[in-house]
Amino acid sequence: MKNKKVKTTALEVKRYKWAFKMFIISLCLSSLFSLFSQTVLSQLGAVIACFTIALFIFISVVFDMIGIAVTSADEDFFKTQLAQNVPGSEVALRLKKNSEKVCSFCADVVGDICGILSGAAGACIILSLARNISHPSIVVLISTLVSSLIAGLTILFKALMKGHAIKNANKIILKLGRIIDKIFFYKRNKNCKKTVDKD
Repeated sequence: MKNKKVKTTALEVKRYKWAFKMFIISLCLSSLFSLFSQTVLSQLGAVIACFTIALFIFISVVFDMIGIAVTSADEDFFKTQLAQNVPGSEVALRLKKNSEKVCSFCADVVGDICGILSGAAGACIILSLARNISHPSIVVLISTLVSSLIAGLTILFKALMKGHAIKNANKIILKLGRIIDKIFFYKRNKNCKKTVDKD
């Protein structure tokens, strides 16, 4: 009984530590990107700001898809793929085992940052349009429409994506595992081969 209590306490401590780490990471990144949005994005024109908003919505939807997929994926599937030496299966299994952390980072941290940046880009559009409008009520109407449109598009694409992420969770995480494997581990393996050849 004591061992179970110790294990439970250790797991709770790890969860609290991870939650605190996520708080620090999100605080730092949000502050950094808020500063970026106020200095760089505030100088953008309406057209560039529209493309910027589309980019941030896309990034937010993709990371939200990863967050949903990693929680819906089947761990046994990746174990089977790993036993068959399928590329990316090892990374995919690691992602699944850390699904709580991956989901929190993708859906919460990245989602919040994209929300800040798309909001800042939306403010650029409002300011750009407001320069040629003298009537305050029209400016308020434009501001409301732009903000609502950004929020609506984000919610729409995320809603459309959720069903796809749940149905194809294993495929999505396995593909992500292959991408991560190619980017990070391929270079490491290549360097290892060069070291072996020199020896």
